Amino acid sequence: MRNEITFTRLPRIEPGEIMSHMSDPRVAEHMPLLTFQWDETAVAGFVASKEECWRRDGLGHWAILLDGRYVGWGGFQKEGDEWDFGLVLKPEAFGMGRRIAQKALAFAFADERIPFVTFLLPPSRKNLGALDRLGARRVGEAEYEGAVFIKYRLETA
Repeated sequence: MRNEITFTRLPRIEPGEIMSHMSDPRVAEHMPLLTFQWDETAVAGFVASKEECWRRDGLGHWAILLDGRYVGWGGFQKEGDEWDFGLVLKPEAFGMGRRIAQKALAFAFADERIPFVTFLLPPSRKNLGALDRLGARRVGEAEYEGAVFIKYRLETA
């Protein structure tokens, strides 16, 4: 197996694939904002909102493929003046997170629009050593849509 990581746009993924991914309780475990049932309407709204980010900001979230198979989504979303990085993988791809993040962050380091990247992690995430190894530093906590997150920042410029 090559384990080739590629990025594509979310509309290229079958909606049922995203619905199955986001309905897995192992995925929802660390997503405090995931308080609804994923159905076709939810998937359509999700994909439309991520595509709106691409239209508005010229950058957004990708569908992530491993050897051509969908394994999750992630990328950059502009939150005010900050570019937030998110990564949501299918359970069978959890071990690929570091490689996928490194490839995506290489994009951020090469993009002049992104002087730094933020990461918002729920307090339920206990293993945060990967962020330290990337060079990110904890900057405090942030509230987003009523949930509290641990906030990290990685300088890219």
